[in-house]
Amino acid sequence: MKRILCILSLLFFITACDDGNLTVDVIDFTEVAVQKCSAKDVIYKVKDAEMLFIEIPASTFTENETLVGAPIEVSINATTKVTYRKYDGSVSSSNICPTIPDATPNLKEEWNATSGIIQITSTAIKSTNTTDNSTRITGYTYNIVFKNITFQKPTGPQVYETFIFGNYATTVSPLAFGFNEEVDKSACSTKIYDFSGSEVFTLDVADYATLFANEVTSTPRTALISSTNKLSYRLYSGTITNDYFCATTIPTTPALLQQWNAIDGIEATSGIIEVSTTTLTTTTYQHTIRLKKVTLKKENSSFSLGDDYLFGTLITN
Repeated sequence: MKRILCILSLLFFITACDDGNLTVDVIDFTEVAVQKCSAKDVIYKVKDAEMLFIEIPASTFTENETLVGAPIEVSINATTKVTYRKYDGSVSSSNICPTIPDATPNLKEEWNATSGIIQITSTAIKSTNTTDNSTRITGYTYNIVFKNITFQKPTGPQVYETFIFGNYATTVSPLAFGFNEEVDKSACSTKIYDFSGSEVFTLDVADYATLFANEVTSTPRTALISSTNKLSYRLYSGTITNDYFCATTIPTTPALLQQWNAIDGIEATSGIIEVSTTTLTTTTYQHTIRLKKVTLKKENSSFSLGDDYLFGTLITN
């Protein structure tokens, strides 16, 4: 009797485990680098005979840092897709990137994500000049995590509350800052410009007459970056000329591509404008403008001009 009860209990256990419960398959790409197809908006990971990829618009990866706790969120849908594939042999980019992917190895199994959220946290990649402590942004790293993602497998759905896809990195061209350090005062305002090609650096101070007085200095005159003492860097789609600055209506061409504004300074600490004045002739003065520990910011991204940046020299009479 005991033997019969044991057999019945075992059969019940097996049946209960199989009834309505799905096999959980493990997919692990943790140690695999993220790659991108050059000709289409697909980022992917391959590991031996497995592939995990995301079809997602490139515009999703904005050149801007995300704030802490506020990642970019994209819903998985008909245009943004997540897919897992398993093959009968080793795979490569040739199985996903070409318009007509390689037919071999053969596809054995495919899971399509039917719902979930893609969370993307963006961080700027910066290079540092150790001589002057200036920084430049050279790219962005995007940490990608799937939240509450459901894969539809051949045997049924499989859900992950959190699935870490990994880091996807892009590169950007650092701003050139190709200025000759000889600045000019605008003919129609007190703004001071340094421009070269498509780049423009603008200093707009409230008390121009005091800061650039035609008097030799023994110690530099100073002012702090603020809402009234503004510094901005602009990058345009074409060459800028003198005529641009005094146009009654701001020209539509060349188009403004980027604008970086200096953040407000802190007394004796950062964001300091220094002007030293010497004479060139009895009636001509040279004002040397230096920027101390100034940081430029665009949206959530920022970089430093360094401990001591020479903005340029201004000649006045």
